[in-house]
Amino acid sequence: MYQYIVDFYKRPKPSIEKVHNLIETLLEKYEGIQFIAEKEGEFLGFATLYFSFSTTKADKITIMNDLFVVEKARGTGVAEQLFKFCETFTKENGYAHMSWVTASDNKRAQRFYEKMGGSLGNWLNYSI
Repeated sequence: MYQYIVDFYKRPKPSIEKVHNLIETLLEKYEGIQFIAEKEGEFLGFATLYFSFSTTKADKITIMNDLFVVEKARGTGVAEQLFKFCETFTKENGYAHMSWVTASDNKRAQRFYEKMGGSLGNWLNYSI
């Protein structure tokens, strides 16, 4: 998680307690779920789905908030496998759709999402 948060996205390092609380929440599989990619016990990446609702669809949705692959595993198909696993989970569990966001300067991720069949939506993402 720290490699993703601090090294990749250059964000402040959250406390270990906050990271553990997040992981515990995801392990409960009530508000979200996290999928881990590993090979022979070596961590390769993760994808996180959060569960929410869409008022305009009047239905439940998933939001893929994270898709991260360690540098040495990029370009090996790990990202595709994690993405497809999230997409399959979304469909098989009756969610209306899966959406996701990425940083506006993360061009590599944008190309990947387009390759996976995604398209830029009509909504703008704001935060405060």
